[in-house]
Amino acid sequence: MKALVTGSAGFIAGYLVAELLEHGWEVVGIDNFSKYGPVEKSYQSHPRYRFVPGDAKDADLLGRCLDGCDQMVAAAARIGGISYFHEYAYDLLAENERLCAAAFDAAIAAHRRGALKRIVVLSSSMVFENATVFPTPESHLRECPPPTSTYGFQKLACEYFARGAHEQYGLPFTIVRPFNCVGIGEQRAIGGREIPSGNVTLAMSHVVPDLVQKVLRGQDPLHILGDGRQVRHYTYGGDLARGIRICMERPAALNEDFNLSTAASTTVLELAEMIWRKVHGPDRPFRCVSDEPFPHDVARRVPRVEKARRLLGFEATTPLGAMLDEVIPWVAQQITLGRI
Repeated sequence: MKALVTGSAGFIAGYLVAELLEHGWEVVGIDNFSKYGPVEKSYQSHPRYRFVPGDAKDADLLGRCLDGCDQMVAAAARIGGISYFHEYAYDLLAENERLCAAAFDAAIAAHRRGALKRIVVLSSSMVFENATVFPTPESHLRECPPPTSTYGFQKLACEYFARGAHEQYGLPFTIVRPFNCVGIGEQRAIGGREIPSGNVTLAMSHVVPDLVQKVLRGQDPLHILGDGRQVRHYTYGGDLARGIRICMERPAALNEDFNLSTAASTTVLELAEMIWRKVHGPDRPFRCVSDEPFPHDVARRVPRVEKARRLLGFEATTPLGAMLDEVIPWVAQQITLGRI
């Protein structure tokens, strides 16, 4: 089994490549290091991993990298936190459309040659930005209003690329929607605008590492966006990688879409206090204040996860506390190294 993973130096893809290698896959990775700059991965010298430095918008390069590959994981995307959606509203749409079109052009050509068996598309929970049914099943996408943000709208377009390529060219696909991935590997993005939050300046605007950073830097009271009642499903990167691999290996996932997420709901306020307790212990009083939220800070993002359990036997099982036990020391190290 051999797969091409675009954006292989990215956050979720980093977990995925390691997962695939651990389970016997041969992997070709392509990335131009446009987000963080050059990064070294633990699997960089793995005998079944080949890294190709290059731009995933180059369909000809992708076509060459697909030689001998059974599957392609289209993971390359310009992405950031909630503030990033506003700062780069046009660039997110335009750049990600080019990446998506190149990936499908290369995949269609490889499939027509009789080689590629499937393209796996990394969509996003943001396609459900304006969902009206909770928990939200995959089928609700055909009923709910389209996303308001250009990022969410473009991720929805990726799903239409997959369905259109299947309808016209018979290209098999699987769509996966990660929900609030938590793990290590996020750093200060190149070109990311620094956002003041109390006495701390942020550069990622992803809720878990940003809250961890503020607590580690001693912010008291802790600043949170909005009233803290926003509901999220924080899902471990390793669980997501396992779910994507299972999708790649199971015939039941062909031409299907899946919400890949923990079933556990957590409010931002609950998350903030959990981080506070893990850093400061039980005795220090938890205090917080609310900052003005960004317009695309969705109040509820609650997926239904039964489909992945029923068809694939997949469940995201890592509890939030265990994720934080991994993330907090990593963020502390990155602060020391000046990378966050």
